[in-house]
Amino acid sequence: MSEMMRDEIVEEIRKMFDLNLYEAKIWLALLSKGSATAGELSEISNVPRSRTYDILEGLEKKGFVISKLSKPIKYIAIAPSEVIERIKKKLIKEAEEKARKIEALRDSEFIKELEAIYRHNISQINPTEKIGAIKGRFNLYNHIDFMIRSAEKEVIIMTTSKGFIRKIEVLRESMEKAAKRGVKIRIAAPITEETEDYLDELENLAEIRHIDHIKARFVIVDGQEVMLMIVNDEEVLPNYDTGIWVNSPFLAQALKSMFDYIWKDLEAITQKEKEIEEKKKKLIEEEKKQALKEERKKRKNK
Repeated sequence: MSEMMRDEIVEEIRKMFDLNLYEAKIWLALLSKGSATAGELSEISNVPRSRTYDILEGLEKKGFVISKLSKPIKYIAIAPSEVIERIKKKLIKEAEEKARKIEALRDSEFIKELEAIYRHNISQINPTEKIGAIKGRFNLYNHIDFMIRSAEKEVIIMTTSKGFIRKIEVLRESMEKAAKRGVKIRIAAPITEETEDYLDELENLAEIRHIDHIKARFVIVDGQEVMLMIVNDEEVLPNYDTGIWVNSPFLAQALKSMFDYIWKDLEAITQKEKEIEEKKKKLIEEEKKQALKEERKKRKNK
């Protein structure tokens, strides 16, 4: 292995496994030997021998190597695939522990005090100030998730076919909890063969109707808040997706009235599903007929 290639691999190891330079060099050296002493690894990796012992001890704690009880002490490399599994388990464990601690804060007196301060002061804000731009699809969906979790009466969603799938994947849990609280959820979206497979996931959670003559993306909660996406999701990268959040009963009610006017004329989802099924059957029948024609043609040619 050339020095340049070794340096490139070391750099990749650093990025992928979040190691420092010496740790990456030592682990790569051990991977190339399988088993070695600290002195041998120091020589192969060009890491000062005085530092090698501390580095190997750190790598052992992180699950990258194991030490062999011998004299001198030898170290054995852990397979990269196993290292990935160990790191994954460790991260999941740490994340679950942090999530438990954060969840425990929810009902604490401290959080209740902060909520009281927030609610008192947010009510004093001028309505013209309750507006903000949210950039990036991840941030957009985080805020929509918060809106749905805070909903008390109704959630209205109009979206695209791709947006419909994303919302089921990202917001299903929040919608499920909202439905259990008695929140009414209505969704208007294009129902296609692609989105049809996701309909069962929202069964008994939301009323869904088919719309294809209007392309819009917005969420209204309790006739108070609106999240209005201002770009076509088919023409923008997720990081550049942008929405305008407004806490304005006047705007929310106006948009809700327009939605209600459109909603009453939208096609019920069961009817659209029937149309898609009929279309599928028709295509299958056409394919069968075509296959029969080709078989007959082959027999004649024989």
